Amino acid sequence: DSSAVQDQLKHVQQVQATGSAFAAILADGSVVTWGYPGCGGDSSAVRDQLKNVQQVQAATGGAFAAILADGSVVTWGDPDFGGDSSGVQDQLRNVQQICATDSAFAAILADGSVVSWGHSGFGGDSSAVKDRLKGVQQVHASARAFTAISTDGSVVSWGNEESGGDNSTVQDLIAAL
Repeated sequence: DSSAVQDQLKHVQQVQATGSAFAAILADGSVVTWGYPGCGGDSSAVRDQLKNVQQVQAATGGAFAAILADGSVVTWGDPDFGGDSSGVQDQLRNVQQICATDSAFAAILADGSVVSWGHSGFGGDSSAVKDRLKGVQQVHASARAFTAISTDGSVVSWGNEESGGDNSTVQDLIAAL
């Protein structure tokens, strides 16, 4: 029920949703949230940081990530599902794009590297493939895994193996394309 924020929902440019909350970017670059507080419906803790927002991405498990005009990122919602990016915050500079699984985020930086955070079983930990995440131009997500495509056409996957987080069995086929 958005009635508590209805008067603030003017000039909406984009809306994203977790499983239990919504976030709307307004024309002035601010964000209005509503829904279940623990799943991103309450952004009051970061409201002062949510200025000049360019994009909001939602992890349906219950967190949001916003890219600001200066390329930095603000997160809120369930900390276990990506709502707490403090462990990688110093790396979240010059962010170009953010993609989300159900409970994790992956950000492409201007230099083509990738930073991920959130639930490790959903792709929040890319440390095992970090050395291969170079020249990334796209990241796509399944419910529990990420796949990155690099400028040389190579593909790197991480996250839950049953959700596509391990592409080793098809890596030779991908390389042949």
